[in-house]
Amino acid sequence: MNRVRVEEGGEFLANGFPDLRMSHGYVFQHLLHTRPTIGELAEKLDMTQQGASKAVAELERLGYAERLPDPHDARIRRVTLTSRGHEAVTAARHARAAQEEHLRQRFGTTALDAARTLLAELLDDLGGTAAVQRREVRPPR
Repeated sequence: MNRVRVEEGGEFLANGFPDLRMSHGYVFQHLLHTRPTIGELAEKLDMTQQGASKAVAELERLGYAERLPDPHDARIRRVTLTSRGHEAVTAARHARAAQEEHLRQRFGTTALDAARTLLAELLDDLGGTAAVQRREVRPPR
Protein backbone atom coordinates (compact mmCIF):
# COMPACT_ATOMS: atom_id res chain seq x y z
CA MET A 1 0.00 0.00 0.00
CA ASN A 2 1.28 3.48 -0.82
CA ARG A 3 1.65 5.62 2.24
CA VAL A 4 -0.10 8.97 2.23
CA ARG A 5 2.13 11.45 4.01
CA VAL A 6 1.17 14.93 5.14
CA GLU A 7 4.37 16.40 3.73
CA GLU A 8 3.35 15.15 0.28
CA GLY A 9 0.07 17.02 0.58
CA GLY A 10 -1.74 13.69 0.26
CA GLU A 11 -3.10 13.05 -3.21
CA PHE A 12 -4.53 16.57 -3.36
CA LEU A 13 -1.57 18.43 -4.82
CA ALA A 14 -0.83 15.64 -7.25
CA ASN A 15 -4.32 15.88 -8.68
CA GLY A 16 -4.07 19.34 -10.20
CA PHE A 17 -4.64 21.80 -7.34
CA PRO A 18 -1.14 22.90 -6.29
CA ASP A 19 -2.21 26.55 -6.16
CA LEU A 20 -4.59 26.10 -3.22
CA ARG A 21 -3.47 26.94 0.30
CA MET A 22 -4.88 26.00 3.68
CA SER A 23 -6.19 29.55 4.07
CA HIS A 24 -8.40 29.13 1.01
CA GLY A 25 -10.33 26.50 2.94
CA TYR A 26 -11.71 29.16 5.27
CA VAL A 27 -13.37 30.82 2.27
CA PHE A 28 -14.42 27.55 0.63
CA GLN A 29 -16.36 26.45 3.72
CA HIS A 30 -18.71 29.40 3.26
CA LEU A 31 -19.24 28.75 -0.44
CA LEU A 32 -20.24 25.09 -0.23
CA HIS A 33 -23.91 25.64 0.57
CA THR A 34 -24.46 29.39 0.31
CA ARG A 35 -23.71 32.29 -2.01
CA PRO A 36 -22.69 35.13 0.29
CA THR A 37 -21.97 38.71 -0.63
CA ILE A 38 -18.47 39.99 0.10
CA GLY A 39 -19.86 41.75 3.18
CA GLU A 40 -21.50 38.56 4.47
CA LEU A 41 -18.33 36.60 3.81
CA ALA A 42 -16.23 39.20 5.61
CA GLU A 43 -18.51 38.98 8.64
CA LYS A 44 -18.34 35.19 8.72
CA LEU A 45 -14.55 35.27 8.44
CA ASP A 46 -14.25 38.10 10.98
CA MET A 47 -12.26 40.23 8.57
CA THR A 48 -12.66 43.46 6.66
CA GLN A 49 -14.59 43.62 3.40
CA GLN A 50 -11.34 44.57 1.72
CA GLY A 51 -9.67 41.40 3.03
CA ALA A 52 -12.59 39.20 1.96
CA SER A 53 -12.65 40.88 -1.46
CA LYS A 54 -8.92 40.24 -1.88
CA ALA A 55 -9.33 36.55 -0.93
CA VAL A 56 -12.21 36.13 -3.38
CA ALA A 57 -10.31 37.96 -6.13
CA GLU A 58 -7.44 35.51 -5.71
CA LEU A 59 -9.80 32.51 -5.89
CA GLU A 60 -11.40 34.07 -8.99
CA ARG A 61 -8.00 34.53 -10.61
CA LEU A 62 -7.20 30.87 -9.88
CA GLY A 63 -10.56 29.77 -11.31
CA TYR A 64 -12.14 28.44 -8.10
CA ALA A 65 -14.76 31.12 -7.42
CA GLU A 66 -16.80 33.71 -9.26
CA ARG A 67 -19.09 36.60 -8.44
CA LEU A 68 -22.55 36.42 -9.97
CA PRO A 69 -25.51 38.82 -9.86
CA ASP A 70 -28.10 38.11 -7.18
CA PRO A 71 -31.20 36.60 -8.83
CA HIS A 72 -33.44 39.15 -7.08
CA ASP A 73 -31.25 42.26 -7.27
CA ALA A 74 -28.69 42.58 -10.07
CA ARG A 75 -26.84 45.30 -8.12
CA ILE A 76 -25.77 42.69 -5.57
CA ARG A 77 -22.96 40.28 -6.42
CA ARG A 78 -22.79 36.87 -4.75
CA VAL A 79 -19.74 34.63 -4.49
CA THR A 80 -19.97 31.00 -5.56
CA LEU A 81 -17.65 28.13 -6.34
CA THR A 82 -16.98 27.36 -9.99
CA SER A 83 -16.92 23.80 -11.31
CA ARG A 84 -13.14 23.84 -10.65
CA GLY A 85 -13.88 24.89 -7.08
CA HIS A 86 -16.26 21.96 -6.65
CA GLU A 87 -13.65 19.64 -8.20
CA ALA A 88 -11.11 20.86 -5.63
CA VAL A 89 -13.57 20.14 -2.81
CA THR A 90 -14.13 16.63 -4.16
CA ALA A 91 -10.37 16.06 -4.48
CA ALA A 92 -9.82 17.29 -0.92
CA ARG A 93 -12.50 14.94 0.38
CA HIS A 94 -10.87 12.02 -1.44
CA ALA A 95 -7.45 12.97 -0.03
CA ARG A 96 -8.93 13.18 3.47
CA ALA A 97 -10.55 9.74 3.06
CA ALA A 98 -7.24 8.29 1.84
CA GLN A 99 -5.43 9.82 4.81
CA GLU A 100 -8.03 8.40 7.18
CA GLU A 101 -7.68 4.95 5.62
CA HIS A 102 -3.91 5.19 5.97
CA LEU A 103 -4.29 6.06 9.66
CA ARG A 104 -6.80 3.25 10.13
CA GLN A 105 -4.36 0.75 8.57
CA ARG A 106 -1.45 2.05 10.63
CA PHE A 107 -3.12 2.41 14.04
CA GLY A 108 -6.26 0.28 13.80
CA THR A 109 -9.94 1.14 13.99
CA THR A 110 -10.12 1.10 17.79
CA ALA A 111 -7.24 3.55 18.28
CA LEU A 112 -8.44 5.85 15.50
CA ASP A 113 -11.99 5.90 16.87
CA ALA A 114 -10.65 6.62 20.38
CA ALA A 115 -8.52 9.47 19.06
CA ARG A 116 -11.48 10.91 17.14
CA THR A 117 -13.67 10.72 20.25
CA LEU A 118 -11.02 12.43 22.38
CA LEU A 119 -10.49 15.20 19.83
CA ALA A 120 -14.25 15.77 19.51
CA GLU A 121 -14.55 16.02 23.30
CA LEU A 122 -11.62 18.47 23.44
CA LEU A 123 -13.19 20.58 20.69
CA ASP A 124 -16.47 20.60 22.60
CA ASP A 125 -14.78 21.53 25.90
CA LEU A 126 -12.98 24.39 24.14
CA GLY A 127 -16.25 25.67 22.67
CA GLY A 128 -15.50 24.97 19.02
CA THR A 129 -18.07 22.32 18.15
CA ALA A 130 -20.84 24.68 17.08
CA ALA A 131 -18.55 26.64 14.73
CA VAL A 132 -17.39 23.42 13.06
CA GLN A 133 -20.95 22.15 12.67
CA ARG A 134 -22.04 25.46 11.10
CA ARG A 135 -18.89 25.57 8.92
CA GLU A 136 -17.93 28.84 10.55
CA VAL A 137 -14.36 28.16 11.63
CA ARG A 138 -12.45 31.40 11.49
CA PRO A 139 -8.83 31.75 10.45
CA PRO A 140 -6.33 31.84 13.33
CA ARG A 141 -5.14 35.25 14.43
